[in-house]
Order: sequence, then C-alpha cells, then structure tokens
Amino acid sequence: QKPSDRWHGAYLIFFLLGIGSLLPWNFFITAKHYWRYKLQNCSDEPGPVGEAASDLQDYFESYISVASTVPSVLCLIGNFLLVNKVPASVRILSSLFVMLAVFLVITVLVKVDTSAWTTCFFALTIGCVAVVSSASTIFSSSIFGLSSCFPMRNLQALISGQAMGGTVSAVASVIDLAAAADVTDSALAYFLTADIFIVICIMVYLLLPRLEYSSFCQAFPGLLMPALPKLGIPLLPTSLLPSLQISVVFPPCFPLSPGGTVNSSFLTRSAGIPPLRPILQKTALLGFCLFYVFFISIIIFPSLSSNIESVSKSSGSPWSTKYFTPLTCFLLYNFADWCGRQVTAWIQVPGPRSKLLPALVLLRSIFLPLFILSNYQPRAHIQTVVFNQDIYPVVFTALLGLSNGYLGTLVMVYGPKIVPKELAEAAGVVMTFYLVLGLALGSACAIFVVHLM
Repeated sequence: QKPSDRWHGAYLIFFLLGIGSLLPWNFFITAKHYWRYKLQNCSDEPGPVGEAASDLQDYFESYISVASTVPSVLCLIGNFLLVNKVPASVRILSSLFVMLAVFLVITVLVKVDTSAWTTCFFALTIGCVAVVSSASTIFSSSIFGLSSCFPMRNLQALISGQAMGGTVSAVASVIDLAAAADVTDSALAYFLTADIFIVICIMVYLLLPRLEYSSFCQAFPGLLMPALPKLGIPLLPTSLLPSLQISVVFPPCFPLSPGGTVNSSFLTRSAGIPPLRPILQKTALLGFCLFYVFFISIIIFPSLSSNIESVSKSSGSPWSTKYFTPLTCFLLYNFADWCGRQVTAWIQVPGPRSKLLPALVLLRSIFLPLFILSNYQPRAHIQTVVFNQDIYPVVFTALLGLSNGYLGTLVMVYGPKIVPKELAEAAGVVMTFYLVLGLALGSACAIFVVHLM
C-alpha cells in the first residue's frame, strides 16, 4: 500500500527545491540597483569613465540573459547524455555546491572596492552568471526528472516553487532596499539570503530519501497513475500494475531501507543513452509551445520591463525613483507568474493535444509591441510612447507573468506524462531543453530589441 505524504513533507521539499532551482538567476537580475552602482565606477561623476560604463549599465540585463542561457543549452545536452550514467543524487548535490561556492564569491565581492577595475568586475560577474546558470540548469533538469517518479502534485509543487523563487528574491530586494541606507549593505544582506537558502536546499534534499513516501514513489512510479485522468490520458488496466515494478529503466535514486517492501533485483537500469526519437515525436508540439512561451517572456523580462520608468519620475518621490522598478517589474511579474503556476493545480485546460494551446501561446506575441510602446528609457530610435501612464506597464506585466506561469507550467507538466513511463525522466530533460533553448534565443533577440530602442 502506498504510504501517505505525512505532513506534506515531500510536497514542501519539492516546493523548496523549486525555489532553489531558479533562485540564482532571480537574485542576479533583481539586484538592479547594486549592479548599476558597481558598473558606474562607484561614482555618479560624468566623464569618459561614466560614458564607458553606461553601456554596461543599460544593457546589463541582456548580457546576463545571454550568459545564463547559452551555456545552459550545452549543459542540458550533457545532462541528457548522462541521465542513465550518473546518479541523480550526484548531479543534484554537485550542482548545489557549485552554486553555493560561486554565490559566496559574489557575496565577498560586495564589500570589495571595484572602482579601479569595473570592466574586469563586469567580466567576472558574467563568468559567475555562466557557471551558476550551468549548475542551476543541471540541478533543475535533474530534479524535474526525479519528480516524474512522484504524483503530479509534487511536480506541480516543483514548478510553483520555481515561480516563488522569483517572488522571494524580489521581496528580499525590496526589504533590503528599504532597510539599508547604503547600497552595499543592502546587497550584502541580499546575497547572504541567497547563500542561506542554497544551504537549506542541500539539507532538504538530503532529507528527501528518508521519507517513506519518497522511497515508495521512487520504487513504484507506475502505481502513481491516478494523477493522469486530468490530462485525458487513459489509465493502464489494474491487472498490469504489478508488472510495472520490473519495467522501470530508471531506478530509485535513493535505495530503500533494508526493511522496505521492494527487492532491488526487480529494478533494472539502462546505462545507455535514452532513445531520443520517440520522445521528440511525442513532445514536438508541446516542445514548440514551451519554447515560444519562454522566448517571448525573456525578450521582455527583464531587458525591456526593468527599464520602463515611472512617468512621474521627475517628481523625485520614492515610489517613482526607488521602488517603481522593484515593485512593478520584478515583484509583480514573479508573483503573477507564481499565481499562474498555482492555477494549474486546479485547472488544466486546454489539453495536451488541443489546438487552442498553441494558439494561446502564439497570442502572447502581442506583449512585445505593448512593452516597446510603454515608457521605456533611454530611447534612441523609437521615440513614440503610446502608453504614458504607470498603470499600463503594471497591467501588461501582470498579464505577461500570469500567462507565462499558466501556459508554461501546463506544457511542462504534460511533456513527461504523454510518453511511456520508462522515458519520463528523459522526457523531462528534453522539455527543459526546449525551455532553455527558448531562453537562449530570446535573450539574444532581447539585445537586438534593446539596441533598436
């Protein structure tokens, strides 16, 4: 008999791991005030140095997007090739420790005066972004594949946690900005928060295999079929369920205790590369949808949306000068994204084979001209501002986040569930590849769009 998830322990662990998987990316992009301070040579003085640093300030988000997504594509390919060769526990823990080490370096650099080597600091930061994002990608795809052994509610918890990671970083940024008078003091507390949370992720992941519910789910993923009717996928006959324990090609990442009910000799392992063609055939349309959802989102957020200023900035009020971007861009988008992901726990419409799904995904293209025609600053080429009130970017950002969270989660959840169970983990890695590919190409297009502005 399947044990219950006592105190919702596994659900909470996946939620926390979801937060940790995207926390590094969110902490990098949300610290906008800190990066602008460090990249302006720690001075507001005009002159050649300030002019040289201007390009780094204005396009820093675009550079971060490229540095974080392009290496991630290569890491995803490597992770797919190693999915049956390197245990998930090794991939997950090693990536967490790499993220922790790099974030400790970033934290130390907060109190280092980099005014004499601003360009080198920029290059070092971009290098740290690339390393952290690579490790984060391996962690995300591995934990996503691991969650395919669990019921859908655990997968949904993981994806919701990813969105909550952005909300946590945005809230931490606003609190630190308000509490600390000095930019570096605020950044120090901000990055220490990230360090602590990565340590928490390591601890809860080590706790996961100790849960009886987790051990059972790892051993008998085929017995978790009751979650599938919501997707319109027929259940296997009950008479076939016992045979599933010998057809699993990805074994439990954590061995059962000696007193467990499973004989490990029944579980086989394929050391080869998972077959790619059947996965691509099954997930082609869903993969395109996932690619395009994040392609549009990364072009706009944060490269475009974080540079939209309040139309009343000249008033000098704290709202228009200090809190407008952290609240209306980062916090609002991430909270809306989290809400969209949470909705998928109760509503899963349209289905994986519905024509309405790709139509809704393509419809999101309209967000691009809406943000371009808002009060983006500085503008060098497109001078027209159609939406010249603060309420417009607020509404646009909320809709962008909601649609990204709902449609992206829906497609991501469908992917591993429409392939044979033995290919579910590999399908999770492939779906993550579609996602990161969309982010990589979108971030490259974001630099082009920003320079056109």
